[in-house]
This record gives sequence, C-alpha cells and structure tokens, in this order.
Amino acid sequence: MKIEELVGEYTIIGSNQDEESHNYKGKLVLTLDTYKRIVALWTINQSQQQTGTGFFKNNILVINFKYVGEDQNIYKGVAVYQCVTKDILDGFWSE
Repeated sequence: MKIEELVGEYTIIGSNQDEESHNYKGKLVLTLDTYKRIVALWTINQSQQQTGTGFFKNNILVINFKYVGEDQNIYKGVAVYQCVTKDILDGFWSE
C-alpha cells in the first residue's frame, strides 16, 4: 500500500481505555503535507477535535496527536494503525 492511498475520510468507532470504557465515534481525515507526511484531523462525538502528524511504513500508520481537553489542558499521545485494506484501519492509541 502507498501513502497516497491513505488520503481520505474514515469513520471511527472505539472505546476509551479508562475504567468506564466510554464508547465514541466520529471521523478521521487524513491528508499529506508537501513533504508527504501524514496530517490527521479527528472529530470525535461531533465536538472534540484532535490534530496530529505522522508517518507510514510497512502498512503501519503512526500518528502523534494532541488536543485541548475540557479542562483546557493540552493532552498528547500516539495512535498506531495497521492498514488492513485501503478503507479499513485497525488500531489503538495511548496518551
């Protein structure tokens, strides 16, 4: 798979890794910058936005992300996706 094939919009579903395992859904938009690095924008539960940048190798997508929490603090983490097909990414994240 080539990095250009990842560009597009994805529907996301998942659950947080906290004790309550809150479910979420939203979308992930992937684009490329002029240096062919991944640029990511997540919109979660129609309200929270997270941004990130990353790289792609051997069908693995790694994105460092950040967002502003409800407490106005900035949180950072990493998301790792295995690219199952052009349209399906399966992954996990950690702050």
